[in-house]
Amino acid sequence: MYFQRLRDLREDMDMNQSQVAKLLFTSQTVYSRYERGARTIPVEHLLILADFYCVSVDYILGRTNNKSINK
Repeated sequence: MYFQRLRDLREDMDMNQSQVAKLLFTSQTVYSRYERGARTIPVEHLLILADFYCVSVDYILGRTNNKSINK
């Protein structure tokens, strides 16, 4: 699964892949694979990103178009 929203959220914050990778304590290469869908994103990283971007996990996963954490 390709996570376009990961890229969109990162770009909306004017961040590059290396900066987000540092937040996750991983490499830019691994993070790039998350965005491309070449590697499954661990739940821990998904939760960190949802908190960082102030969006729901469901939004990142494309299960909803509502960015809000609360329903």
